[in-house]
Amino acid sequence: MRIMRMHEVKTEADKKLFLEIPVGLHKHDPNWIRPLDKDIEEVFDPQKNKFFKQGECLRWILMDDSNNPIGRIAAFTNKKYKQEQPTGGTGFFECINDQQAANFMFDHCKQWLLERGMEAMDGPINFGERDKWWGLVVEGFYEPLYGMSYAPPYYKDLFENYGFKTYFHQICFALKVKNRLDDKFYHRHAEIEAEGHYSIKHLAKKDIQQFAKDFTYIYNKAWAGHGGGKTLEERTVQKMFKSMKPVIDESISWFAYYKDEPIAMWVNLPDLNQYFKHLNGKFGLLQKLYFLYLKAFGKCDRFVGLVFGIIPEFQGKGVDGYVIIEGAKVIQKEAKYVDYEMQWIGDFNPKMINIAENLGTYRSRILTTYRYLFDRNKEFVRHPML
Repeated sequence: MRIMRMHEVKTEADKKLFLEIPVGLHKHDPNWIRPLDKDIEEVFDPQKNKFFKQGECLRWILMDDSNNPIGRIAAFTNKKYKQEQPTGGTGFFECINDQQAANFMFDHCKQWLLERGMEAMDGPINFGERDKWWGLVVEGFYEPLYGMSYAPPYYKDLFENYGFKTYFHQICFALKVKNRLDDKFYHRHAEIEAEGHYSIKHLAKKDIQQFAKDFTYIYNKAWAGHGGGKTLEERTVQKMFKSMKPVIDESISWFAYYKDEPIAMWVNLPDLNQYFKHLNGKFGLLQKLYFLYLKAFGKCDRFVGLVFGIIPEFQGKGVDGYVIIEGAKVIQKEAKYVDYEMQWIGDFNPKMINIAENLGTYRSRILTTYRYLFDRNKEFVRHPML
């Protein structure tokens, strides 16, 4: 039996090795894109990750009997991660194709979480929000979107052979930008336009503070208190929009209004991974200059759906068709993009899946959030339906 040990990441050399492990594992996979080192490191920085205020996180490197790194993993607790039983998380998993090595890391995380009162672990997930590094890709092994996890197919076996079960599937949808949308969207658009009280604006950088305010209003009306949603503070959104400003394409994000009241939004960004894949994980001064060059002269033919929301009072009235057709008029005419892909929708949310499918999309990829119950006799229950 192979002798292995878990080495806790503490020093700067450890941090560098943690970042380099997937480089060696995936060097022959043309679809793997190295994430920006800074994006990974910020997850583990108590000064930059607010989740340290309500949880704990450690990460380790798996060393073999020759002191070679053969895997990595992180484990974390989050007091606000409310589940049926106290549930911790594991993520940033990378491993050679060896079940014994994977089991060794999973066992270590399980023990660490047990010592902190946890009764289950979900993975691979993020010590942060669900919009990044959440879930394991199990279908659709091609270039990931920015902030999306990517793994070779054998990782699925490593998780499932250990005993992880599917807690929920994360389904991504895509379509070709040039395709004509379903006729019903044009009908809805015509009906809304005929009423005369609706208007629409694309996101303008010069008015970004106002759009951040409108985003906050719509988001909180549409999601707060629904399906485990939470209220966003305007200052948080203002900060988010400010950080997004350099990469915003004004023509692909849209806000709808009824008598000047914000009622709906469709927020998208170019797929930043099409730029970042050329930077080898670095984002220093030279890489920032190169990024600006790529942004100006490089190719980015895919844009990504971040948020689509309508406040409750206007749902079911055709506002979705109004927003999408108004946006499509510009996006299709400009023809800058070939593909459109949405961030994932949980299989526990059939209403949103139905909306996505009605756009004429196809399922582009599936990620899975797994759960492992420490009490192996306890009944396993999947994520509740919304």
